[in-house]
Amino acid sequence: MARLSAPAPTSAATGDAGQYPATPDGRYFVVCGRLWRLSNPVLGSAERTRLVDRLMTARRAIAAAKGSGDTLAARGARAEVDRTKRALGERGPAWWDDGAPDYNRHMARNTPYAEWFAALGSHASSSTSNDTRRS
Repeated sequence: MARLSAPAPTSAATGDAGQYPATPDGRYFVVCGRLWRLSNPVLGSAERTRLVDRLMTARRAIAAAKGSGDTLAARGARAEVDRTKRALGERGPAWWDDGAPDYNRHMARNTPYAEWFAALGSHASSSTSNDTRRS
């Protein structure tokens, strides 16, 4: 199975979908037709900033380790990215408590968000044109 990775760091990492459409319930943003979980909105601004800084540091550590061929350091940095994304609420158990399922990394067209996504129109079709993976 191909490993999926989240889009490059953007304002989405801070809970603001920025250039990407966010679902009406504020749980996901969409890139290339795929849903990506937003950060937990309950996190305070200072905590979110601290975690995003930690995430970016870990991502830079991955790049540095890959550049130097240090697989052990890369593994450790990837683990830090995972821990931080879990703390942000972007991975792990869903941060909402209404019992709704988590559709993180699902194609929007295959979820209850399909109608909303289709209504985005030309943005929706252009954002899916580069996605060749099947859900």
